Amino acid sequence: MNNKMVQLVAWHEYSTNVRRPGFIFATLLFPALGLIGLIVATFFSGQAVNILRNQFTPDTIQKIGVVDSSGLYTPVAERFANRFVAYSNEDEAKTALGDSKISALLIIPSNYVSSGAVTIYTKDANLSSAVSTDTTNINPFLVNGLLKDKVDEATLARVNRPATTTRLTLEAKGQTTPEANRNSFAFTGGFIVSYAVTLLLFVSIFSSANYLLRSISEEKENRVIEILISSISPLELLAGKVIGLGSVGLTQVVVWIASSFILSGGLAGMAAGFVIALNPLTFLLAVIYFVLGYLLYAVIMATAGSLGTSMRESQQIAGLFSFVAAIPWMVNGFLFVNPNMLVARVLSYIPLTAPMMMMLRLAIGQPPIEDIVGSIVVLIISVPIFLWAGAKIFRSGLLMYGKRLSIKEIWKVLRSA
Repeated sequence: MNNKMVQLVAWHEYSTNVRRPGFIFATLLFPALGLIGLIVATFFSGQAVNILRNQFTPDTIQKIGVVDSSGLYTPVAERFANRFVAYSNEDEAKTALGDSKISALLIIPSNYVSSGAVTIYTKDANLSSAVSTDTTNINPFLVNGLLKDKVDEATLARVNRPATTTRLTLEAKGQTTPEANRNSFAFTGGFIVSYAVTLLLFVSIFSSANYLLRSISEEKENRVIEILISSISPLELLAGKVIGLGSVGLTQVVVWIASSFILSGGLAGMAAGFVIALNPLTFLLAVIYFVLGYLLYAVIMATAGSLGTSMRESQQIAGLFSFVAAIPWMVNGFLFVNPNMLVARVLSYIPLTAPMMMMLRLAIGQPPIEDIVGSIVVLIISVPIFLWAGAKIFRSGLLMYGKRLSIKEIWKVLRSA
């Protein structure tokens, strides 16, 4: 294969398509929307702060009134005095609630110990009332009254907070690793890295596929492809188009990422660096799956463009492969329960689903080492095979006008090669 010819085709495709008005518009649309959002947020920031301050820091102290007929909660214990206030009767307490002096009213009957029943009044059925009367806020107050003078302070504190949990992952050999003890930030970081790269692969595939399909379909319909095939091999032409038009899609994604860093004042870059530092291995594997998956689907989409008799038909053929690429997302919900389920492991060894599936599994759990190595080996072997087979189909598909290659004819082309 002549590398100079590949570079020539790649540069021609790249330089031609990055100047297209459609590409420029689509590439700049995201940064433009982000800039508009930033301007609007800056302009209205003062008003937004005032609105939030009024909503979350009202003038009145949001306390819960208590009418206690059991005798366990009057007077209110000192530790709860900043949150609860006692009233002698319901009428007085309801008046205070109506005047917004308290946010809620807790009625404790005389038979509370035997029945456990309490009544809560709120003025409005809104989120603030729901939060203030949540059981996590009221239960410690009730528990304190039930156990007051019956247990020591340490036991009372432990009843209110029964456990501080440490989660460990038991390895196959009965040992734990430092990875098993990682904190929630590291887990969240790994989840974000894998999901972000998976979405990036999707966007790159679909954006690049559009340019590949359009370029090949136009050249095929205009019969320009006949002249190209006479001076360059199908493999060189296919490789050049994959590199050139693939770079167009990657350029678009890079511009979007760079604009997000710039518009966020560097915060996005700092956050990304922090996440990567916490999960260097996950990031490295995500990059490997991205590169291999991108090359694989770029070859497939270019080949699909050569099979159709028109742009519309080529898009329909490419849509079948896009559906296959989306299969891992269809079983994504089950991965949260068991990321190493049989279906997930099988899809990890199929070239068309391996990149997406493995990145989703990396986001949720820790796949077995054999799945990671096996899937990467499968992809490394598959890319040159698909490139070779794609070049053979590519050549036959480009030279056929008004007729689409059947599956039988495709098989015959591959056998004769």
